[in-house]
Amino acid sequence: MRKLTNIFKGDLGIWMIFFVLSVISLIAVYSTIGLQAYSLPAATPTGLFIKHVAIVLATYVAIIVISMLNYRSFSRISQFGYVLSIVLLIVVLAIFKGRWMEIPYLGQFQPSEIAKVCLIVFVARQLTRSGDDIKSLGTFLTLLIEIGVVTILVLPENLSTAILIFITCYIMMLIGGVNKKYWIRTLLAVALVGGILFFIAYERGASKDAVLERSSTWVHRVDSWLNPNPNELSQENMARMAIARGEVFGVGVGNTVHARLMTQAHNDFIYAIIIEETGMIGGLVVFALYSMFFFCCVRLSRRCRGTFGSLIVAGMGMVIYFQALINMCVAVGLLPVTGQTLPFISYGGTAYLFLGCGLGVIQSVACDVIKQERAEKENNIVQPQTTETI
Repeated sequence: MRKLTNIFKGDLGIWMIFFVLSVISLIAVYSTIGLQAYSLPAATPTGLFIKHVAIVLATYVAIIVISMLNYRSFSRISQFGYVLSIVLLIVVLAIFKGRWMEIPYLGQFQPSEIAKVCLIVFVARQLTRSGDDIKSLGTFLTLLIEIGVVTILVLPENLSTAILIFITCYIMMLIGGVNKKYWIRTLLAVALVGGILFFIAYERGASKDAVLERSSTWVHRVDSWLNPNPNELSQENMARMAIARGEVFGVGVGNTVHARLMTQAHNDFIYAIIIEETGMIGGLVVFALYSMFFFCCVRLSRRCRGTFGSLIVAGMGMVIYFQALINMCVAVGLLPVTGQTLPFISYGGTAYLFLGCGLGVIQSVACDVIKQERAEKENNIVQPQTTETI
């Protein structure tokens, strides 16, 4: 037992939640991977499932390794990660013309997933290092530009991820102590401009001369959500039917019907299939697990002795929880289709692995918090230590 404790360092509650989510992931992916396997050349359900298992195991290794590092070292690493993210995002837009980048022998990955994790750590660093200038307009604008650069580069091919990144980092700015007056005014301005631009795009519809190629896709998704066609055999409608079929207790694991007809049953709509197989009870359990994870992150953030660690945990906790909420809301019809996966449950890939890296950073902070709390208890220190050099 002691050897396991030495390997799985950090917050035990977060480890247990991740373990349960990964087990649910293996079961759900095994149950839903069939149609995707037959739609790919030379692919089999067993082969894709083994690939997913490998990603899950690699994520465990990544979390364990990262949790053993001093989280303060991520301050310098985040500078390199921020620049690397920008370079990769430019390359994927200019050369690959999409959100996926092809690497020989390694396959595809999404630079936006790397940017998501790196930017959160980088913003936490910038907020911490601002010191007494945190309330100044210059600091606010600098942070806004740094966040905006990444957001704008992600936006053309992945609107939902761009919004998720911006909202998470923008809330981090408020938590970090920026001037609330600037924060509120800018938020209202961004919401107003964004609303006007979307209204114009929606009115124009799927125009061929649109500035952003995927704007027609966004408009179609919102239009399908606002004006659903019940006779269309779409992913959204099949997800609703799967949820309706599940009722309270579900039809049993492996007894899904709709996963055999959906190309994204293992990915974007896996939550709907979980409800079909395990019912409303299973759906509530999954929601509760993510809510418990967020609560653990909030509690850990409040226990941190320094601003940098506190902001990292808050940011990573928010981005994982918000992404989970978006995916679940899409599955039950509360939001239009976004393409966001269900963290640590959907079929593994870049998103699974790099969110796992983010979880490793959280556990690294947790290790430091636990170490300091033990030292304070042993030395009978009443006032918490607040020294944090990054």
